[in-house]
Amino acid sequence: MTRHAVFGQPIAHSLSPRIHAMFGAQLGIAIDYRAIEAGRDDFPHALAAFARDGGVGANVTLPLKEDAFALCATRSPRAQRCGSVNTLLRHDDAWHGDSTDGIGLLRDLERQGFAPQGRRVLLLGAGGAARAAAFALLDAGAIRLTVANRTLERASALAQALGASARGCRPDELDATDRFDLIVNASAAGHDSASFALPSVRVAPATSCYDLSYGKAAHAFLDWARRAGSDRVADGLGMLVEQAAESFALWHGVRPGTARVHAALRD
Repeated sequence: MTRHAVFGQPIAHSLSPRIHAMFGAQLGIAIDYRAIEAGRDDFPHALAAFARDGGVGANVTLPLKEDAFALCATRSPRAQRCGSVNTLLRHDDAWHGDSTDGIGLLRDLERQGFAPQGRRVLLLGAGGAARAAAFALLDAGAIRLTVANRTLERASALAQALGASARGCRPDELDATDRFDLIVNASAAGHDSASFALPSVRVAPATSCYDLSYGKAAHAFLDWARRAGSDRVADGLGMLVEQAAESFALWHGVRPGTARVHAALRD
């Protein structure tokens, strides 16, 4: 039985242990997968202790993805591009970092019938998960990506890294004349309150609105999207399952099916 974990703060709500248990049962692979609470200050020590206890793979969630990137001896090209890591693999007494967030998002959008090719995207936030989503969406053919972040410098830096198809701004600088086919919330806006607002953004019924968070953390954004007129809203539960399947494949060499896991979690 191999030892795996998910690190984050808070982490008690995480569905990752349940997801990986279902993957393991599906494929007959015995897994010890736990949730470990760790903040930014104690994450390096917690990760080192996990390795000493036989840990061979881990997932990393908020607020640790950029910290995990810094602790890796080697990183995959996609992790290097987005500057964050959500999947850790133990090799030769060191950690190798990868990012499965982007491919997880694309697989879930595909499952819902949305293809990014030729689409215009508004991305809210500029952190690790936002960076992974941004590169994945442009690689999948999005023709225009607007990064809106409360800190303009972070939005502009991400847009510059993405290239000519992207621009950065603050949310209050969004133009009501802009039209977006997909709005992705990768920010913490609305997580701590029941309200979310983007008064200058026009939303059509066909505009897809997607929150990378799931459960209560996504309610404020998705409620706003419905009120604004979108008929296509989704939280990030599907992305969580799909990125977990990619992590599982990196650790065990086989990708599990996700359809039954999606259904079980929604039920």
